[in-house]
Amino acid sequence: MVGAGLKLLHLKRGGEYWRVADPDWTNPMDGRSGMASGGRWNAPASFPAVYLNGSVSLARLFVAHKLHDQPYGPEDLDPDSAPVLVTTDIAEGDFVDIVTDAGCAAAGLPETYPIDTSGEVIRHETCWPIGQAAWNQGERGIACRSATRGASKSEELAWFQRNRKLLVKESERFVDWFFG
Repeated sequence: MVGAGLKLLHLKRGGEYWRVADPDWTNPMDGRSGMASGGRWNAPASFPAVYLNGSVSLARLFVAHKLHDQPYGPEDLDPDSAPVLVTTDIAEGDFVDIVTDAGCAAAGLPETYPIDTSGEVIRHETCWPIGQAAWNQGERGIACRSATRGASKSEELAWFQRNRKLLVKESERFVDWFFG
């Protein structure tokens, strides 16, 4: 079973990371807000996690990914309600490795992650037990390959919010960060 009895591998990560956020969010770096719906590594109502992009170019791909099946594109978004880009600094430390082939295998995932052996994107439900095991082991979070369409070799960070906070270093309006 994925997630059960894992001896997870680790990578050092830290520095600047970026979050695509709704401009109406009071605190875009609060993982409790997304706890209800969950994410790739945290099941709904499980634990707070903040999902971060490893680069601004990945953040742009993430927006395009979210709009993929819509009848409009980024250029059609209302600048006042379009996503902002929030920058934060992550203190360097060990994060669960879902970046290397060995890290994926140790977590019970195929070395092809985020794609399964049939060519499909691995479902969030498959990742939840791994995230829960990492949370239960006191991990800081998970560094992983991005499942965003077109984001080969890009990384994301699922930062687990425990008794600490991420600070907003900068927040940029959509028209400034997406097209800049």
